[in-house]
This record gives sequence, C-alpha cells and structure tokens, in this order.
Amino acid sequence: YPDGTNAINKIATKILGGSTVALVGKSGSGKSSFINLIPRFYNINSGSITIDGQNINDVNLKSLRKEIALVSQETILFDDTVEANIRYGRLDASKEDVLSACKNAAADDFIKDLPNGYDTIVGENGVKLSGGQKQRISIARAILKNSSIILLDEATSALDSESEAKIKYAVDNLIKNRTTIIIAHRLSTIKNANKILVLSEGSLVAEGTHEELIQKSELYQKLYNQEIAE
Repeated sequence: YPDGTNAINKIATKILGGSTVALVGKSGSGKSSFINLIPRFYNINSGSITIDGQNINDVNLKSLRKEIALVSQETILFDDTVEANIRYGRLDASKEDVLSACKNAAADDFIKDLPNGYDTIVGENGVKLSGGQKQRISIARAILKNSSIILLDEATSALDSESEAKIKYAVDNLIKNRTTIIIAHRLSTIKNANKILVLSEGSLVAEGTHEELIQKSELYQKLYNQEIAE
C-alpha cells in the first residue's frame, strides 16, 4: 500500500495440480491480493511464486496468462455481441466451441431467449443483462479459454436461488480437473475444497481441510460459525 504496509507477508504454501484451494478470511485479510499475484497483476518484491517449478517472474507474461482464467465479482463485458464477449476467451474458437462452453456455463438457454440470440449487443459493461447472466457469460468465456489454472472470486450472495444454482453448475464444470483457487463466500465451496487457506492481515495463519480446521483454528471456527448464523 502507499503507506508502506505490505498487503501480503509470511505466506508459504503448496497447491497441488488439479486440486481446489479455498481462501477464507475477513475483509482485508489479503485474499484478493493473493489471487492478483498469480497472473502478475502485481509483482512481488520478495519471495517467489512458482508454477511447475518455474518462477513466474521468469516466464513471458503472455504465456503465463494464457494458462490462467480469472472469474471475478466484477465481470468485464464489452459493448459488443454476446458471442464476441465469450469468444474473447479464445479468439480462434469455432462456433461449436462457443456453444459448448455456453451449455456448460448454463448460459445457452437465456442467450437464445435474447432479442437476437448470440448476436445481441449487451451494452456497455453488459448493462442489458442481469448480474447472474453476466457471471454465466464470464464463466463461459473462462471455459472456452480452457486454461489449466482457474482463479475464482466466487460471489453469488446477491443472486436469487435459481441463478445461484445455475452458477454453481457452471462453476463445477469450469473447475473440473483444473487447479482452482477460490475466494470462498459459501460454505459449500469451502467444504468441497481439497485445502483451505485461512488468511489474516496478509498472513497465512492456518491451512488444512474443513474438518482439520474446525478442530485446530479458532479464526476458522469463528468465520464458519458466523456464516451459519447469517
């Protein structure tokens, strides 16, 4: 931060290929900073991040980001057609690839119901679409990109239960057999993760499965119980 405070410090962990890791912690604990370091939106000034033994600082930025798909709370959409927005994930994709990605993202049905289907202009930043629809387009784009690493800021709290169920289906398809790091907002995501990292004030304070952390981490117990109460 501008005042010299480190957004992240004292984090050492290993994420296995093909596994799902959930990040939990209070607001401001460093979850977003953790995710933003992997595609090098920020560069670290000490320590290292390696993927398959390669330091990401030594890798061409384009080749690094080709292997990473990010689905964030803020879905960026262009004032263009639905298809063009999805195809942005992989510009050389065939029409069949786009349709397949949309079906897996539970987006095909609502797209077909739009005035011009896949040729509908979505408006600046998707102003003509609902929050749930925008997220499913974002997930379809990520499925189409077919990257080996998925970064997911899983925010479905503002959606109705039908949209949430569809997005859960879409996310399950997106992360299948891929290395996934999720900023978790939902207990179902946390419980299904292979590993959970508990962050506090930019540091890793505990890691393990849900069952392990319920036993050994006071902060995790608090976060978990808080969500049950909500």
